[in-house]
Amino acid sequence: MKISTYDTTLRDGAQSDTVFYSKNDKLNIIRLLDSLGIDFIEIDNPVYNPYDDGFFDDLKKMDLLHSKIVAFGSTVKAGADPENDPVLSFLADYSECCAIFGKASPLHVTDVLKTTMEENLRMISESIRFLKSKGRYVFFDAEHFFDGWLSSRQYALSVLETAQLAGADEIVLCDTNGGTFPADIERAVMDVKTHVSVRLGIHTHNDCALAVANALSAVSAGAELVQGTINGIGERCGNADLSALIANLQIKSCFDVLPEGKIRSLTGISRAIAQITNISTQGLPYISRAAFSHKAGTHADAVLKNPATFEHIDPSLVGNKRTILLSEISGKSAVLPMIRRVVPDIDKNSDKVDMLLSAMKDKEAHGYRYEAAQASFELLIRKVLGMYTPHFEVELYKLINEAKLGEECKSYVFTEVRVENQQEIAATESDGPVHALDEAFRKALRPFFPSLDKVQLIDYKVRVMDNRSATGSTVQVLIDSTDGKDVWTTVGVSIDIIQASHEALIDSIEYKLLKDEKTLQ
Repeated sequence: MKISTYDTTLRDGAQSDTVFYSKNDKLNIIRLLDSLGIDFIEIDNPVYNPYDDGFFDDLKKMDLLHSKIVAFGSTVKAGADPENDPVLSFLADYSECCAIFGKASPLHVTDVLKTTMEENLRMISESIRFLKSKGRYVFFDAEHFFDGWLSSRQYALSVLETAQLAGADEIVLCDTNGGTFPADIERAVMDVKTHVSVRLGIHTHNDCALAVANALSAVSAGAELVQGTINGIGERCGNADLSALIANLQIKSCFDVLPEGKIRSLTGISRAIAQITNISTQGLPYISRAAFSHKAGTHADAVLKNPATFEHIDPSLVGNKRTILLSEISGKSAVLPMIRRVVPDIDKNSDKVDMLLSAMKDKEAHGYRYEAAQASFELLIRKVLGMYTPHFEVELYKLINEAKLGEECKSYVFTEVRVENQQEIAATESDGPVHALDEAFRKALRPFFPSLDKVQLIDYKVRVMDNRSATGSTVQVLIDSTDGKDVWTTVGVSIDIIQASHEALIDSIEYKLLKDEKTLQ
């Protein structure tokens, strides 16, 4: 059975309090969603967002391979004529597929629209009829349907019957407040199935942490379309996470959801959209780095012997991968695969393995954490085993921060580096000290290692390791870097945040150069 996917990341997702899209952000997200094979992509209405100058024209020029664009709007206002409504006029002129929402709860009719139950039904009917007269495919979103069904079942059902009679192609049942439980969702959808015959969709919010569960309940009761946002972003607590919904439906429930082979790109696309929205995917099912990470020594040992012991699916099915986290509770079995990347034939009972475990635990006692910084851990392995030769040495760096009242701070860095017998000097100016350090080191090293041009620092995290010491605390710095192909993380620790950042930056550059060497071998 086919379950259609309807993405509202650009519309409902934009209502998240931390999400702001540029025009290019929106176009890039649409490209990503289309490449994943999402059936419908919802966009907002320029009447609501007049600042989107040029977006709608550029979107018209896009050649989408799979997805259909759905323009979103509302029913006509109380007492008004659809022919003169600017929102409906845009929908009729712009897109072959349209979505309009109307109230399915008497509370919202009387307290929000300030009109009668009969007038609300007229608004819904005439709005849909107007769009159908223009040849449009119409989704009707029954807003607050489940609240209405629980409080005034007959009226909520009459809203759906009105929409069907007016010609709606699909009706989407909305748990707009996110307060309904799965059992009630299932009962309501089964009830609706006995009153309307058009295709049903489900739209859920996560205010009770039940958005995905509620959508799955609706599908089990007969819904054939799921609405959501990538990574679950949205107003208040967010929308149903479409990434998790797709995986649950296709892998766990064996529905036909995405085109063949596309689900393997789910992790990459979800993370790419997370980068655009600047929302962390930490802890998200299926697609986060933590989703298939194992830290406890016994767990790691078990999953290496048989993945089914601690993994509910093969991570590669969604384009993710297993990670064995390296920490003070890791056993030899957890650390060994990482060591064997450097020394393939090393024996588990070798003294070298014991030596590495001892070195790792000593470093972690001083605040280092390698579960999230495996690039630094590979360098540590090489250092402990005598297999590390630095590509360069930083002989000197000088950092000056300049702050003037009412002006942004400026950071200046001067550095001297040595590569074999050659010395290079560089100076940079930036808005922040860490960025200035990064730029200075790479500028000085670029004549020797041109591939550093491709390296970018994409994330920077600071954690206080001992808050009892206040401003004298040890800090841990984690830096994520990329060369456009791979992403790696390095760590630095010091009571001086600049020194900790310096250490993580040097590790990042050394790891990139080491990676280049391995590629050439």
